[in-house]
Amino acid sequence: MENPEPTPAVATAVVDGSGTITAWSEGAALLLGLPAAEAVGRAAAELLAEAVPPGTRASLAALPRWNGTLALRHRAGHVVRVAVIAHRREPDEDGDGWLLVGRLSGGEPRPGEEELAAIAFEQTTAALAIYDTDLRLRRWNEEMARTVGLTEDEARGLRLSEIGGKPQSQELEQHLAYARDTGRRQDLDTFLRTGGEQREHAWAASFVPLRDRSGRLRAVCLTAIDTTEQYAARQRLAVLNDAAARIGSSLDVTRTAEELAEVCVPYLADLITVDLFEPPMEAKASAPWQRPMRRIAVRSVLEGCPEALTPTGTLTSYSRHSPQAQALRVGHSVRYALEDPALRPWYEERPQRLARIREFGIHSMMTVPMRARGVTLGVAMLARHRRPEPFVHDDVLLAEEIAARAAVCVDNARRYTREREVALTLQRNLLPRVLPSPTAVATASRYRPAAPHTGVGGDWFDVIQLSGARVALVVGDVVGHGVQASATMGRLRTAVRTLADVDLPPDELLTHLDDLVARLAMETGDQEAAGDVGATCLYAVYDPVSRICQLARAGHPPPLVLPPDGAAPEVLRVPAGPPLGVGGLPFEAVERELPEGSLLTLCTDGLLVNRDRDIDAGFALLRDVLGGHRDEPLESLCDTVLEALLPADGARDDVALLLARTRALGADRTAFWDVPPVPASVGEARKRVGERLAVWGLGEAEIMTSELLTSELVTNALRHASPPIGLRLILDKGLIFEVCDASSTAPHLRRARSLDETGRGLMLVAQLAGRWGTRHTQAGKVIWAELPLPEPRDAAGRPDA
Repeated sequence: MENPEPTPAVATAVVDGSGTITAWSEGAALLLGLPAAEAVGRAAAELLAEAVPPGTRASLAALPRWNGTLALRHRAGHVVRVAVIAHRREPDEDGDGWLLVGRLSGGEPRPGEEELAAIAFEQTTAALAIYDTDLRLRRWNEEMARTVGLTEDEARGLRLSEIGGKPQSQELEQHLAYARDTGRRQDLDTFLRTGGEQREHAWAASFVPLRDRSGRLRAVCLTAIDTTEQYAARQRLAVLNDAAARIGSSLDVTRTAEELAEVCVPYLADLITVDLFEPPMEAKASAPWQRPMRRIAVRSVLEGCPEALTPTGTLTSYSRHSPQAQALRVGHSVRYALEDPALRPWYEERPQRLARIREFGIHSMMTVPMRARGVTLGVAMLARHRRPEPFVHDDVLLAEEIAARAAVCVDNARRYTREREVALTLQRNLLPRVLPSPTAVATASRYRPAAPHTGVGGDWFDVIQLSGARVALVVGDVVGHGVQASATMGRLRTAVRTLADVDLPPDELLTHLDDLVARLAMETGDQEAAGDVGATCLYAVYDPVSRICQLARAGHPPPLVLPPDGAAPEVLRVPAGPPLGVGGLPFEAVERELPEGSLLTLCTDGLLVNRDRDIDAGFALLRDVLGGHRDEPLESLCDTVLEALLPADGARDDVALLLARTRALGADRTAFWDVPPVPASVGEARKRVGERLAVWGLGEAEIMTSELLTSELVTNALRHASPPIGLRLILDKGLIFEVCDASSTAPHLRRARSLDETGRGLMLVAQLAGRWGTRHTQAGKVIWAELPLPEPRDAAGRPDA
């Protein structure tokens, strides 16, 4: 005889988003007497015996689940009330809509089910205890008995504080009393050492008031769950977050090692030492323990780190038996207990080592290699003596993760340090080590690299001697930091010197420099990087004869001038011009007459601007400093300016400062004559030059050479140039001859044949003069030559100071 099919205990139906029944179970057919063939495709609302309240329908749109009692109409006509749970179906679950579930049977209590509560109380993995209203123990389960280490009979009738006997037990009893008095549940996270264990556990405790069916308070239930593993996992994540936030805050190797120690102590260890190999890491030693390591950081829970035998800064080589060498040899972390046989040779090498370990109770050690980018940088040693538990595998994993992060930061710091040293060396070699001493100005300068965390920039300055006793003063700033900025600065400084030798006016020189920067940007080959190639520049030319200063700037801060008459310093109004590299925009030069003794101050924006001060405030402060120290020597004044304007922790950008105090060449040291365009003017020019040089006290040899130079220069102008023609003589450190004319054609040297009657003039000038050249003016050009003069000497033949 076949067994009859079991009667369904649950009725289920599926209603789609439009309210149509799409599925109908056998239990639903049994509940309403309606077979599936008649129910599927029918509107679900037709089965309702009573209308659903409007508020219920509106709330369904926002609910993932609904439960309640529905009045349904049976096929026979009577009303069936069913407790229904409706689950919203997601669109990806065969369409949207609702799954309806109703119970047909099984809701009534069964015989013996009341015993299940007692079974659950005894066998649950949570520790449970029930205290009466006098807060005395009445019952606890086996898990609580195991946790406390007492049986139920041994503890019954005692208060919680009497069972535990610890200060934490009194605190727990207060929570128990609070739950009894207020009738509200209390939750608490605490740490307790229970039973005979030496290690504290993390516990999640709950205190729940228990009431009978009449609502009268009968007892308070204490539930405790051991959450030590979960707490440890959360702590490890917190430490890793802390390590990510704290380690590597600066590009300093020592500080990075100290941050590693601060993260590990006291959470992971009671003592930590960090030793790093001396750079470069490519040591020739055949074994790790033969390579010297320096103690970079030590940290302990005890003040002064008395457990460590080796102080910070000590350079040492570890023996092959040391824990550090063992970890380096195997390439991974190693754990040790105090009496580990592997440590005996290490103890024997230095007896006081074992004595120190026992003195402070160190019982567990761990060594962790620090590796980054495939290179071992050092090793960290961690030890415990306050915490009773030894290092476990999870501690090793955490220490390795923290050490790996620190190693990357150490490697980054060392790479940055090397790059910074290269950039600084390049920068110093490209900047002028000794400024020239022209007659036109007295100068002093300073260069300060940015603070270590920022990087070396591309600031530069220069003093260039020009023809006619003039001098060019240059200050510039390349965009960016590092070796690339320093290299670009060197190229721009060389270009400025080359263009200055051509004697270009300031605005034309900046135009050519702008083209060069644009070409450098194109040469990068990377459109994104191309925008990073740029610079600013200020170029000034001062003539001590006319005391005229011509200036132009390309996006650079303007200079300040301090007049010698006691007036306040002022910022010269020089059109800003675009930064170099923008291209296509003009530069404008201005002229300013400067009295003798005026102080020109040229600087980069790193001196004026910092995190607490904008450029206007920087100029105001610079004016105050210059005005208050106007009589101070230039070298001392440079230091005063830097001290007043730079922050104590270093500037965030490079700083270049150039001070120049102007001088003038008086009328007694210059002479000018017009040269009529006739051949007889050559002899007249020779005669006037000889007479003037005699007045200036020059010797016969210098006068003869000067007359010959004058003859050749004037003759060349009469033959090849256009009037008006002028001759100027300047007595500087050398004797300067200048012949100006209205022609823009520049002369050039050529080699004359043996029978040629002309073509040897400029060749002769080049032989006699120390240097010669041509510069163009608005009215034409100037051909100049400079004749070195012998250094004045005293009666003993020594240079006359």
